[in-house]
Amino acid sequence: MIKIGIIGAGRIGKVHGEGVTYGVKNAVVTAIADPYLKEEITEWATGLGIKACYKDYRNILEDPEIDAVMICSSTDTHADISIEAIRAGKHVFCEKPISQDLNKIKEVMEELKKSNVKFQVGFNRRFDHNFQAVKNAVEVGKVGDIHLIRITARDPQAPPIEYVKSSGGMFLDMTIHDFDMACFLSGSQVTEVYAAGAALVNPDIAGVGDIDTAVITMKMANGALAVIDNSRQAVYGYDQRAEVFGSKGQIAVGNDALSTAILSTADGVTGEKPLYFFLERYMQSFSREVSEFTDAIEKDAEVPVDIEAGLQPILIAVAAKKSLDENRPVKISEIIF
Repeated sequence: MIKIGIIGAGRIGKVHGEGVTYGVKNAVVTAIADPYLKEEITEWATGLGIKACYKDYRNILEDPEIDAVMICSSTDTHADISIEAIRAGKHVFCEKPISQDLNKIKEVMEELKKSNVKFQVGFNRRFDHNFQAVKNAVEVGKVGDIHLIRITARDPQAPPIEYVKSSGGMFLDMTIHDFDMACFLSGSQVTEVYAAGAALVNPDIAGVGDIDTAVITMKMANGALAVIDNSRQAVYGYDQRAEVFGSKGQIAVGNDALSTAILSTADGVTGEKPLYFFLERYMQSFSREVSEFTDAIEKDAEVPVDIEAGLQPILIAVAAKKSLDENRPVKISEIIF
């Protein structure tokens, strides 16, 4: 049984705590740490059978019985805690992004070279049943040579301005998942990005230098073209769709809903709205990604999303921001790493 310590007890930390407890057979969470530890967090942890709650995450790193850590703290701490965990000999599951600073990612990569620990980046959508169905169809050649990839991702509501200020920008916070999906579904890397964006949902977002609506076009190394459209607010719910079109046909996936029932009457045809947000839509994928992480530890195998795979969406996001600022296509090779 893999013993896990979770660092960070915010929203994503709780998701993983519950995901491991209820959905990962070969692992158990034995400790959690958060600098703002409150009684309600302790009660939640106790209810899951988590025995230790700390304010200082170093208590987890110093515990010889803990095999792996899940870094679910604020983004600006991911790289430094990753380095400390690697040096402590702990396997690391790090939520995306590894860092907003490319130099920090370099430091993590250098530390990994000196170690034999597993390091996985948390791009959970790769483990979603819909997107895996697309990936599988593409891999066995059902759509032929890939020509076009379309990805739609729209949140149900815009985040608070305070969150936007520290998020690193829409491309690093939200679109980063879609950049990863473009690479994952195509089996290729992005070579060039052109981004257009605006603050159409909330003008205050423009006031802090960010956008809430975007269209990004990309050229892939395999010759395919990809298009992503994003919005911070879809009033009908969490809109998550993808399509891969090729020489033999296409495969597309739509939104998950509470049911697939369609009501047809004289008044019209209606169905359920999409599931509201990522917790409802992707909960199973969070458990699956950790299951593959712990399997890799047990079997001494490669993790499914290593640090190189985790780096690519960040490079694309940096290029997209540069494209937006300079109003021109930007090659990924322009981003110095």
